[in-house]
Amino acid sequence: MTERYLGILGLAEALGVTRHAVHKWRTRFPGDSDHPFPAPDVEVDGAPGWRADRLAEIVRWREGLPGRGAGGGRPTAARQDYLKAALARGLDRDEALRALSTFAAEFPEMSEPELCAWLVEKFRR
Repeated sequence: MTERYLGILGLAEALGVTRHAVHKWRTRFPGDSDHPFPAPDVEVDGAPGWRADRLAEIVRWREGLPGRGAGGGRPTAARQDYLKAALARGLDRDEALRALSTFAAEFPEMSEPELCAWLVEKFRR
């Protein structure tokens, strides 16, 4: 009987993110980090695979990620500029933050300040 595993793409689809996000998580949260990404159960020619029954574990891992700006405090200058531009475009604060979170998941290679600057520029056009 053939055993089936979730690869990077399968995890991404199950979590509702891009495969790039999963790649970044594995890079940013290696096995020796404070919040290591769950290790794969198998590797075939360098491609990782996780048993499907581990999806709940990976979801819990993701839920344990610190949010951007975790700990509260004043928003960064980049976030303040973004929120100001978003409000001027008719988004309320919650909508703007949800949009920022969505873009952050879609473009994990961008830092929040880079993402905010990019979105502000898009709003100005």
